[in-house]
Amino acid sequence: MIVCENSVMKRILLVKTSSLGDVIHNLPVVNDILQQYPDTKIDWVVEEAFADIPKLHPSVDTIFTVAIRRWRKQVFRKKTWREISIFKQAVSNNRYDLVIDTQGLIKSAIISKCAQGPKYGHDKSSAREPFASCFYDHKYEVLRDQHAVVRNRETAAYACGYGKLNDAPNYGIGNHSANHFSLGLLKPYVIGLHGTSKNSKLWPAKLWIGLAKVLAEQGMHLALPWASEAEHTRANEIAMKLNNVTVLPKCSIAQLASIIGSAHAAIGVDTGLSHLATALDIPTVAIYTDTNPALTGVYPGAGSPAINLGGIAQCPSVAEVIQTLEQVTPFA
Repeated sequence: MIVCENSVMKRILLVKTSSLGDVIHNLPVVNDILQQYPDTKIDWVVEEAFADIPKLHPSVDTIFTVAIRRWRKQVFRKKTWREISIFKQAVSNNRYDLVIDTQGLIKSAIISKCAQGPKYGHDKSSAREPFASCFYDHKYEVLRDQHAVVRNRETAAYACGYGKLNDAPNYGIGNHSANHFSLGLLKPYVIGLHGTSKNSKLWPAKLWIGLAKVLAEQGMHLALPWASEAEHTRANEIAMKLNNVTVLPKCSIAQLASIIGSAHAAIGVDTGLSHLATALDIPTVAIYTDTNPALTGVYPGAGSPAINLGGIAQCPSVAEVIQTLEQVTPFA
């Protein structure tokens, strides 16, 4: 057990700004802290595009948004500096017992310095950008060859003074209501999370078509979300000759959470939405073709069966995906 430097917890600020998957990986920290200190008030700093994620957690109080990605492109505009000033004023209005940066980047470390209270983060050997450690008052070694969920939970444990937790994580959003946004999708349906940030992470459209055919034989529908025009085109290509495939309208993260939350299962590539499905306790098969899922693959919680399939330079077959799907949830 780590010696507790802060025996009475009152208010904590979490700094985890991006990306989508990284923000989702930080959700278990909220429940971990509240399990140890039930009366703690927890705030969160997040990139504006991903603010819907901490909003899903009923125990996150105030959410402060930053727009680093947008500000970098508009650094000479008065509006940018006005927004930065507003953020700094808002986040500095409170005195925090702990400011915990689990991201370990220079940008997140600088953001943490805007808040009042002692700063906690990774040491030079553990931070993703070693110079970030210079901004923290308390620094901890958190091994980098661990899954991101484990690293986040371990960092919070060191900062808050409780022992490292080895139980399955609780993302805290599994009971998220799926009834407030409905498209009248035919059930049961599988959500097919086919879009991702790099072409090398894609699962070929012909394999999605093969998957949809097998699902049709089982009386299941396939729902396909999209964000970019390329994803929209691919979704339409998959749906073109199949009666059991629905291409969704463009949705926000909150709306997709509702749709995913009502799915029979999720099948997705290396994308933040696959992590969202797992966090929502939806049986999930994650397909990896270009990255190592041991470090950033879907990480099942206590109520979310999930399996990572594939890896670097691998392309799982339709048969492998169906077989894996049957391991996490029965068709019947």
